[in-house]
Amino acid sequence: MSYRGVILDVDGTVVRGDTQLPGAADALDSLADAGLRRLFLSNNPTKPPAAYVDRFERAGLAVDADEVMTSGTVTVEYLREFHARDDLFLVGESGFRTQLDDADLSVVDDPDAAEAVVVSIDRDFHYDQLTRAHRALDGGVTFLGTDPDVTIPTDQGLIPGSGAIIRAVAGVVGRDPDRVLGKPDEYARELALDFLGVDPADCLVVGDRLDTDIALGASAGMTTVLVRTGVTDEAALANSAIEPDYVLDSIAAIDRVLDGDD
Repeated sequence: MSYRGVILDVDGTVVRGDTQLPGAADALDSLADAGLRRLFLSNNPTKPPAAYVDRFERAGLAVDADEVMTSGTVTVEYLREFHARDDLFLVGESGFRTQLDDADLSVVDDPDAAEAVVVSIDRDFHYDQLTRAHRALDGGVTFLGTDPDVTIPTDQGLIPGSGAIIRAVAGVVGRDPDRVLGKPDEYARELALDFLGVDPADCLVVGDRLDTDIALGASAGMTTVLVRTGVTDEAALANSAIEPDYVLDSIAAIDRVLDGDD
């Protein structure tokens, strides 16, 4: 089958931390040689796309900022479309807050003034923040999360991600978020496909997570490729209701997909 576009996960798929995963450069070359337009779609909301240029460069890869979309940029676009005039209470890091500020969205420190609450990864998360988030959500305002990733693969192993913080807040307020942006949410998928300018049937999605990367593609009829270099082990794969079209030891074997090998 001939493909026209590819959505690539970042952490655990192409790089781990600032280290290129084996064969990633050659795999990206193969995708380019096959004429696929690419988008790197990450569920890490803390840094803007421009920061990925330097990160990929440190890993020995050349990527343009306009080829990168994150759960942060997806959330910003969603907020601009549906909550542009709302006062937002944020549980999140300064890098994500800067993205909200740059988009002229209103972020308030007073939980009683909140018209919507946005929860994301925060490596300084503490009890007082949980208390303030509970207070902000007490009136039933909109509750949004940037992405569902409970863990993130790094050079030092797995660390807690946005999903861990979102679950903590959800647990104390007694309700799930109204929406969690990023993969596999439909809003993220539509932004990605609009950028690539391709139909889902003509698009690959490559990633290491069944419940985000593979779910993003499977729900829309994309060809899905799971790589074993991230968080999914054999037990998780065997017990999952989500079945990827291809399972590769790493992205280095992407030619198998491009050649249509079973």
